[in-house]
Amino acid sequence: MNKKVLIITYYWPPAGGPGVQRWLKFVKYLKIHHIDPVVYIPENPNYPFKDPDLLAEIPEDLKVIKHPIKEPYRFAKLFSKHKTSTISKGIISPKKQSLIERSLLYIRGNYFIPDARKNWVKPSVRYLSAYLKTHQIDTVVTTGPPHSLHLIGLLLKQNLAIKWVADFRDPWTSIGYHKKLKLTKRSKTRHKTLEAKVLNTANHIITTSFKTKQEFLQITAQPISVITNGYDTEVFDKVELDTTFSIAHIGSLLSERNPSVLWKVLKTLISENESFKTHFKLQLVGEVSDTIKASINAFGLSNYTNYTGYVSHKEALKQQHKAQLLLLIEIDSQDTESIIPGKLFEYMVTQRPIIAIGPEASDVQKIITDTNTGAYFKYSDEDVLKTTILSYFELFLNKKLKTNPLGLEAYSRKALTKKLAEVLHL
Repeated sequence: MNKKVLIITYYWPPAGGPGVQRWLKFVKYLKIHHIDPVVYIPENPNYPFKDPDLLAEIPEDLKVIKHPIKEPYRFAKLFSKHKTSTISKGIISPKKQSLIERSLLYIRGNYFIPDARKNWVKPSVRYLSAYLKTHQIDTVVTTGPPHSLHLIGLLLKQNLAIKWVADFRDPWTSIGYHKKLKLTKRSKTRHKTLEAKVLNTANHIITTSFKTKQEFLQITAQPISVITNGYDTEVFDKVELDTTFSIAHIGSLLSERNPSVLWKVLKTLISENESFKTHFKLQLVGEVSDTIKASINAFGLSNYTNYTGYVSHKEALKQQHKAQLLLLIEIDSQDTESIIPGKLFEYMVTQRPIIAIGPEASDVQKIITDTNTGAYFKYSDEDVLKTTILSYFELFLNKKLKTNPLGLEAYSRKALTKKLAEVLHL
């Protein structure tokens, strides 16, 4: 007989963006491992991105239950639709902020702890307490962010005899975004207290990165497993490679995710190499902050840059397979050493070389090096970055530009779901 597991998630189709992919893929393969998932989601969510194409990926026999949620972002839009939208997408101006934006950040950080979905906690606990008893489900998974969903698991664990697994797609109090919320000392303490309570109450903790596991081990003695994000075998029509030397970034480029070293190198190569100037194209697919656009313009790259804007996940995969090189950019901060973007794993199976720029000694660097899928650079590595891009360009001219990956099977969604099932069967 299969084991029933309740999965509590905020992001679910038609939501777009990286937050929806992880558990949409897990439920696809859990039944292979004798687990029947039931997914609990908000009935009326306020998603910053939507991708209706993902609805087709939900297994037909999957049980999905819903309960209403009160979304404060809906009301905040009455005051400033644009600022509310960018904050909900994680795009925050690094320097000059309007009074409205500063006020929204202060309210978001200090009145909605741990996040803006906190009002869904108590109604969900009441609803799910009855549901779990009626349907004889004794294992619950919560996935965050939003980390308020872990408080649902915490209260269910305290009230019922259940096993609770807390899945952290991102860190909680150490993530860079958290530091921009203008938190008071009292609010910071409240976040830390809730984080510790969750980590010490859950039966098992899952992280998507190795460094987050090490961080959490300083807070709890509970068992922690690292189950990264991964890639799935997507089916779409064959995509032809770009005939230009296209360097593509897929996904949001936030204000502080601004690799000036890269823009400088590209400007230099354009001025020094006529062939590079003729063939080069920068393709940015996804939300791009005004700060990034201004920086690109300042380096004279506007005529070489194409802004596609947000696209569906299916289209994003096509763009990845078309590009000659793939960019992975992270903020240059110790806070981001543990961040492993989900797109990294999709990048790795395209056989297109990855140029990753980020902080020293990050988990991304380890994975790219271990799998032989590209090159990793710090923000200070101007000379070696220039040399590497030029070497890739020479391979492009000779039609030999591709990677020879190693050990990618460990990051397939099927292999990762097997690891998850082992945790759930404990």
